[in-house]
Amino acid sequence: MDVDPPFHEIYSNLLHKTIEDSKKFKTTSAIFEECELPLIDLGVLLRLDNNPQKDNCKNEIAKASQEWGFFQVVNHGISREILDKMRQEQIKVFKQPFHRKSKEDKFLNFSSGTYRWGTPTANCLSQFSWSEAFHIPMTDISAASNGLPSFSTSTMEHFATAIADLAQKLAKILAEKLGRKSSFFEENCLASTCYLRLNRYPACPFPANMFGLTPHTDSDFLTILHQDQVGGLQLVKDGKWFAVKPNPDALIINIGDLFQAWSNDVYKSVEHRVVSNQQVERFSTAYFLCPSYDTEIESGCESPVYKKFSFKDYREQVQKDVQFLGRKIGLPRFLV
Repeated sequence: MDVDPPFHEIYSNLLHKTIEDSKKFKTTSAIFEECELPLIDLGVLLRLDNNPQKDNCKNEIAKASQEWGFFQVVNHGISREILDKMRQEQIKVFKQPFHRKSKEDKFLNFSSGTYRWGTPTANCLSQFSWSEAFHIPMTDISAASNGLPSFSTSTMEHFATAIADLAQKLAKILAEKLGRKSSFFEENCLASTCYLRLNRYPACPFPANMFGLTPHTDSDFLTILHQDQVGGLQLVKDGKWFAVKPNPDALIINIGDLFQAWSNDVYKSVEHRVVSNQQVERFSTAYFLCPSYDTEIESGCESPVYKKFSFKDYREQVQKDVQFLGRKIGLPRFLV
């Protein structure tokens, strides 16, 4: 039974269709300078006293969000045991035959459309992602209890609950540093609107002209990523692409488009991507802190950079651009 989606078939079709694109697109196998993201120890925030180091920690979080749009955290409250168990469950799911994964509503009681692979809208190789994923609404996780023998829903629930709590804490800190209402995220980013995404990047025989995940910014407030040690995540800093050095003890946090707009460009939503690997597969898990569709995004500043818009408006514009242009435009569509 074939575990992988029919990547080769799509690749061949796109290669035949866009030969010139494949000649130009020779960036993913290049050697990029490796960077270490700002590393923030959250352990001090767990203390009950009024230690001044708490303020220093919060300032570091805000500074990294302004200067990098990315940072990594340790002593984040999610045990190594849970992280390892979550990875084992994830591998178990992805190692099922493709024909079974593609029927996810009968496979793990997930909502229809949860399982995704490649890039359905791609019309050239540079728009295609050599990866597969389960994009799971948080409210679906408890339903994933049947279909796969020995699959541990409790592990996924434990992981999801802990990472959602961490996202709320970080968002609250970033709001406070802006002088904004810190309860905004508790009121608008609920379990029914947030997602967990399980990613698998199979080994790719064409790494020189194929991304694992194409360059993009995230359309949420915050993303929390747990990745393995294979590496492949890259981000833009000062106009250059850098490879992010994996840290087995850390979770990676990045700012999304909504937070950049809500902060009036104080916090930065940074373009990032995943490059493919010819020898080994890569796994990661991402949590997306998203508001309800009718939540309005505005900075509250006298001189706003962006027009007020709802999350629904934003998602619909992104989907329209991807459908007709093959790529996301994002925040520039909503400039004042």
